[in-house]
Amino acid sequence: MAQSKVIELRRDLGLWGAISIVVGTVIGSGIFLVPRTMVLRAGSVPMVFLVWVIGGLLSLSGALSYAELAAAMPEAGGEYVYLTEAYGPLWGFLYGWTQVFVAKSGSIATLATGFFLYLTDFFPGLDRIFYTVPLPIGEHGAPLDLRYGQLLAMALILFLAGINYFGVKIGGEVQITVTVIKVLLIAFVVMAGLVFGKASAPAPAVLHPLTTAGFFAALVAALWAYDGWNNVSMVASEIRQPQRSLPLALIGGTLAVIAIYLAANAAYFHVLSAPEVGASQRVAADMMRRAVGGWGAHAVSVAAMISIFAALNGSILSGARVPYAMARDGRFIAAAARVNAAYHTPGISIWGLSAWSAVLVLSGRYDQLFTYVIFASWILYGMTAASVIVLRYKRPNMTRPYKTLAYPVLPVLFVFGAILLVLSTLFDSPRESLLGLAFIFLGLPFYFYWKHRASREKQD
Repeated sequence: MAQSKVIELRRDLGLWGAISIVVGTVIGSGIFLVPRTMVLRAGSVPMVFLVWVIGGLLSLSGALSYAELAAAMPEAGGEYVYLTEAYGPLWGFLYGWTQVFVAKSGSIATLATGFFLYLTDFFPGLDRIFYTVPLPIGEHGAPLDLRYGQLLAMALILFLAGINYFGVKIGGEVQITVTVIKVLLIAFVVMAGLVFGKASAPAPAVLHPLTTAGFFAALVAALWAYDGWNNVSMVASEIRQPQRSLPLALIGGTLAVIAIYLAANAAYFHVLSAPEVGASQRVAADMMRRAVGGWGAHAVSVAAMISIFAALNGSILSGARVPYAMARDGRFIAAAARVNAAYHTPGISIWGLSAWSAVLVLSGRYDQLFTYVIFASWILYGMTAASVIVLRYKRPNMTRPYKTLAYPVLPVLFVFGAILLVLSTLFDSPRESLLGLAFIFLGLPFYFYWKHRASREKQD
């Protein structure tokens, strides 16, 4: 324990590393798939673009709100720190509990599995079942099928855990490199569609009349595609000049993602009509196949894998700082607070989160677990944005190197968006939402256990 107090995390991430975490983590596989859902829900191409803009502005409102919090409290853990400061340690703990055991670990498992599914375009054998567990623990109570690709996904997670174990600087350099490659490949896809692709044949501009429910369903899809811009705040204690770099990364990275998404959709709808996008399971691949031929679809698979690789690396790099921050405060397994003497990384936290994520890949139930906590997670995100307002009253003398633009309008706007997302999820998936909420509060006994243990250690 004495050693963990002496050895600290090191500020080895620069501005470009921080921006690459924002861009690289947000842009995963969603941009290649989500437009289909959006056009089916929104009903027309103009409405799809409007929803992308509104979703982007809501995300930017969140980024501007988080920028004030991150610059004022540049510590590891992100929302865990802000919620603890604004509402008390219980809410910070519940956020961390959610991230460690389901939200972040489930996201990592989902990304790694997405990587192997795209790789099956080149190696179909990865989708072969090598063993069936004869227990009712699979989908809908069926036996659990284990595929070769799942082993690859697990190995990929552990490989990236090893890279990040050897220093945040190395992890950041990997993140910058793959994010640049990702953006260049997406730019190539956009140019192929806009320059080489022939304009789609005339088709009905409106698939169906827009409804309120359809609009919000499309907005939910867009917000999920934008999700992840907040991850950079989790590594705030390892960013150089955080008071300057964090706001620039949050705001600049989010603006870059908005521009990339609008450009990609412009290419899709230039080559494919609205009905064709609505009927396509892989919009980007179908667009490239028509624009440049069969090899274009394979190019999209490569772009998607690199995109997922960057999002996966950024998720492990940032997510491991949450259990570290909790353990540092005495609210998690003590070993997670240890910082490696040679590499100045929270090694046990990195390996622990990654190992649990790999188990979720093997279980095949990660996607269901992740659905369970969507409802509760966005309650906590909305509370985080609202903490900008709470802390203005609670801590008026706090040093704020950056103050939220158009305060309090933008934090309120983001909170409103979070409420809409929560309500939409509750109505669409009431069972999963309430079960997710129940899972979050399963953390309460553990919170009181660690709280009691910490107070007892202070007395000793």
